[in-house]
Amino acid sequence: MPNITFIEHNGTSRTVEAELGQSVMQAAMNQLLPGLVADCGGYCSCATCHAYVDDAWISRIPPAGDDEKAMLECVLHIEANSRLTCQITVTPELDGMVLRTPISQT
Repeated sequence: MPNITFIEHNGTSRTVEAELGQSVMQAAMNQLLPGLVADCGGYCSCATCHAYVDDAWISRIPPAGDDEKAMLECVLHIEANSRLTCQITVTPELDGMVLRTPISQT
């Protein structure tokens, strides 16, 4: 199973094992990680699973679709590497991926 590291805005780092095919958000929620609320349960309708994908990994994931782009317009502290983790599917190529959670989701 791929390992994904989440770094909270305060620098606390946690690495989780993610099942292939699940969303990055679900991997975080299964471990009760702070910083990702996921109010909508992964339906791309709330943006509470917003995270910053580390620059080394941004080119390894598919680009955001139109629905995700629309939801990202609603987040605080948006950056070029902002993504909704419910829209990133875990693949073997994502082993080692690093994401940071925004201060607005504490």
